[in-house]
Amino acid sequence: MLHHLRNLHEDYLRSGLFGIQDGLVSTTGVVVGISIGVEDKAIIILASLVAVSVEASSMAAGQYSSEKAVHQMDKTGKHTDSLITGALIMFFGYLLGGLIPIIPTILVGQPQARFIAVIAALVGLFILGYVKGHIVKVKPLRSAIELFIIGTIATTIGLIVGYLFRI
Repeated sequence: MLHHLRNLHEDYLRSGLFGIQDGLVSTTGVVVGISIGVEDKAIIILASLVAVSVEASSMAAGQYSSEKAVHQMDKTGKHTDSLITGALIMFFGYLLGGLIPIIPTILVGQPQARFIAVIAALVGLFILGYVKGHIVKVKPLRSAIELFIIGTIATTIGLIVGYLFRI
């Protein structure tokens, strides 16, 4: 199945990987940080859903504008990707990645949901890194470990900030 993704346009691959990775990392930081600082489940879910919706939209808009600038600079016609397609891939990638750490909070109470959210996001990053390694033909395990470490650092920052500023 992964061999089909090797033919994916490089800009779409970048949008998808970036969207999913950032959705997982950023939203896990938000969910975990808020859940440490506030105990009300409704507030945690609302803040998390607002954050993932705004961030997915912002990332898609940023993808569109930055890729448009690249197209405008390219006088050779080398860039043939669709700006809208790239933005949509970014949006849905971010949304998909972002929902993974939110779902445990919807289904389970705290502190279990926090633990499950962190584990789910880190497993998601590990899998994403592994898949990326296969697609781009580099060492999949190394790629998986790299994304896992990045996610762990970001999540730890969210935990620390949430703990320091809890209300």
